Amino acid sequence: MTETIFRHVAIIGFGEVGGIFGTDFAAAGVHVRVFDILLNKEKSREAMLAKAKTAKVRAADSLKEAVLGAELVIAAVTASSATDVAKDAAAVLKPGQFYMDLNSVSPKTKTKVAESVGKSGADFVEAAVVAPVTPQRLKVPMLLGGARAGELASRLQAMGMDTTAVSERIGVASAIKMCRSVVMKGIAALAIESLVAARRYGVEDAVIASFEATYPSMGWAKSLPDNLAKRAAEHSRRRAAEMREVAETLQDVGIDPVMALGTAQVQDWLTAEMEAGKIVFSAKDFSWRSLVDAIDARTSPDRKRA
Repeated sequence: MTETIFRHVAIIGFGEVGGIFGTDFAAAGVHVRVFDILLNKEKSREAMLAKAKTAKVRAADSLKEAVLGAELVIAAVTASSATDVAKDAAAVLKPGQFYMDLNSVSPKTKTKVAESVGKSGADFVEAAVVAPVTPQRLKVPMLLGGARAGELASRLQAMGMDTTAVSERIGVASAIKMCRSVVMKGIAALAIESLVAARRYGVEDAVIASFEATYPSMGWAKSLPDNLAKRAAEHSRRRAAEMREVAETLQDVGIDPVMALGTAQVQDWLTAEMEAGKIVFSAKDFSWRSLVDAIDARTSPDRKRA
């Protein structure tokens, strides 16, 4: 009989998502090994080791060390690294292991990753995360795809996760996420572009009041503007990369990705401004107005606020 839950999990990529999943799996009694390329860099190694210690997971010195013997391997790296990591993992994966790719990439890229993993005999399952990982953490909704997606979904549900198998065909779960992102990430980009301009003209209160009157259930007069801007700022570089994957997804079915690429450009702009101004903020006390003011303090120090 197949064991219901996983006892040994490897996580490749120990950033925000990898850190949260590793911490929560370990807290549930799962043996977790993690690997991140930052562990091999002198400047970041100590910080990553400290993070692993806090999470109560074992930091591996190589991808091979992390993957060997793991029942489930979770790839949570960057979109640009997904195919290379899969190729490296395939060299050490064995039949009987699951390889679950969480990365926000196009269906075509997911297919390439699946092909690499398939050569090892391990079972590939794509995963599409369709909500912010914080604050839901392990319970964040995920769509799974692949020949054994149903089995993996059931086993992860037994571990407290919110997983739904949507297809045995690779690419379906990713297509759902990518098409969704056109709107979800696009709304945030539209809000940022509109509100930055409105702030600079001193008319943001009137603009927000207009949004609230038109869409009274969305929360424009409450927390929505801050929430949209905060998520875009927290993940600006990652969102830009994801939206380029979205653009590729659209191009693959004959759609000119004007809006997707526009969203990527807004995220690129936000990334550049925050890095140039060394802007940091508290997620707890975040204010979109303060973010705009911090950007303008560097680029237009004499700008007057109404």
